[in-house]
Amino acid sequence: MISSARFFSFVLMAAAFFPNTSFAADGAAADAHDAAGNPVAEVRDARSWEFGPFVNWGTGVGNRDNFKFFWAGMQLAKPLTPVIHAGIFSGQFEYGGNIMPLWLGFTPAPHNQTFLYQGQVYTQPIGGGTYKGVSLTPVIFRWNFLTRSRRIQPWFQAAGGLVYTTHKYPPDVLVPHGTPGGTSVWNFSPQGGVGIHYFVRPKRSIDLGVNAVHISSASLGDHNPGVNASVQVQVGYTFWK
Repeated sequence: MISSARFFSFVLMAAAFFPNTSFAADGAAADAHDAAGNPVAEVRDARSWEFGPFVNWGTGVGNRDNFKFFWAGMQLAKPLTPVIHAGIFSGQFEYGGNIMPLWLGFTPAPHNQTFLYQGQVYTQPIGGGTYKGVSLTPVIFRWNFLTRSRRIQPWFQAAGGLVYTTHKYPPDVLVPHGTPGGTSVWNFSPQGGVGIHYFVRPKRSIDLGVNAVHISSASLGDHNPGVNASVQVQVGYTFWK
């Protein structure tokens, strides 16, 4: 949990630094831009709906660095406020959500593992392999930073989701079928990250994001080892209406 907290702290600091170094703008000057010919200002001023597909690739960190992930889905969001001026943090609040009908978690193959407990050494079988499931993230709070750029819209977000897998995840000590034990098919996924929309033309953007994601069952299973932290790289394409 300590490593996870440190990673999320890094994401927060990166988000604060991001607009200041690359895309920060004086609020009044940015608002004065004519939306005509400026794809970023056009969707910002209209508070346009946005939706589109995305794919996600990720890897665990720390003691889960041999865990890999591949996800794909659709995202829907809408800015809810006008531009709020707060110096380098000026921007617009957005609410969204996504659904991932394809959720794959790749873990080491099933194997026997030796444990030391109260001075005794014993060996037990550990599950593993490829885990399949679906994920729903109904809460995405995103802050779109105010920018002078006509092409690039940077953002920072915090989100929370739910993951269902067809087998208990993450893999743990195997138990006889039909008996209680192990982890859970239900897991929660609090997360935070940064990213950009790059407008290739009006109302169309290619999206790139990096998220830190924590996966755990909140003790819904008998064991809750979780995946304290993973780094997820997301690429998508957004339509704006």
